[in-house]
Amino acid sequence: MEWTGARYADTPTVEVRAWVDAPPDRVWEIVSDFSLMPGMSDELQSVHWLDGAAGPAVGARFVGRSRHEALGEWETTSHVVECECPRVLTWAVEDPSRPAAVWRFRLEDKDGGTDLSEWMQLGPGRSGLSFAIDGMPDKEQKIVFVRMREFERNMTATLGHIKKLAEER
Repeated sequence: MEWTGARYADTPTVEVRAWVDAPPDRVWEIVSDFSLMPGMSDELQSVHWLDGAAGPAVGARFVGRSRHEALGEWETTSHVVECECPRVLTWAVEDPSRPAAVWRFRLEDKDGGTDLSEWMQLGPGRSGLSFAIDGMPDKEQKIVFVRMREFERNMTATLGHIKKLAEER
């Protein structure tokens, strides 16, 4: 992959794709139901909406609680910055003007089903990974590389879960 040599300040990205044998509307029902996401992730433990929101809409906020063996447990507040049913859903982690990460699901009607992608960008704002890098600055590139591979693996698993759920309905 293209992460070799990447530094946090490079805002590295990763994207995974899957074709789902279901229409975008059905896939959207799953992608936009954040209560399902903890069951699809080893890292994400829970999600709850803030300010009375019941689901994604531009400006809606939610808290995600996560756990990682090497990084510990943490909680972040994310902001939905793009929501176009049933095409794209994007959220920024922490400060939307300088996020710790940006996540996006994109859905495209293709070949009688849905081309589904999940994309994420690390940084430019500080995150838990920043603290690991602060402690071992000489290992920054390795830390970023390993974390991006973890994201890729977890995102691939998430898309597999979404595909299974959408095709079973």
